[in-house]
Amino acid sequence: MNVSRQKNIKTVSFGYKRTKVGDNRITGSELIQETMDKIAQIQQKLQAARNRQKSYADKRRQPLRFRLGDRVMLKVSPWKGVVRFGKKGKLAPQYVGPFEIIQRVGPVAYRLRLPDELSGVLDVFHVSNVKKCLADESLVIPVEEIRADEQLHFIEEPLEIMDCEVKQLKRSRIPIVKVR
Repeated sequence: MNVSRQKNIKTVSFGYKRTKVGDNRITGSELIQETMDKIAQIQQKLQAARNRQKSYADKRRQPLRFRLGDRVMLKVSPWKGVVRFGKKGKLAPQYVGPFEIIQRVGPVAYRLRLPDELSGVLDVFHVSNVKKCLADESLVIPVEEIRADEQLHFIEEPLEIMDCEVKQLKRSRIPIVKVR
């Protein structure tokens, strides 16, 4: 009778030890210790993965530092709906400027000298919203030439018509005008 009983006993795996159903070899403290060891091992592997990913990101990351008097371009996208320069959507400029840095407010914040047209905008910006201006100063459009209405929407008027042609489709004609 004992022999036939032993054949029907199944084995169950708990971690590294194999025990038979009905055996009480693993005590509560051993099970807790095994679980704590597994958790510690998982945390070490996660930390190693985090450190590896951080090292990959840090290779490309450079701290942005500017000096007083540097010229920077200002990112427009945080102001969507408040201040608009140009058209809506993908044709809107991403950066405006250049503006001069007049003070370093904190480790990652700078105060810019903004024109009177932007007097309603706070003049302190995070480094993520500015980039160094590498453009030729002679090609920059002055801010005085940019006109805005009372909602700060950009107003633009054509200077001259450079070319005109008519595009013929099957049932319609589309006039195309090139304006400067």
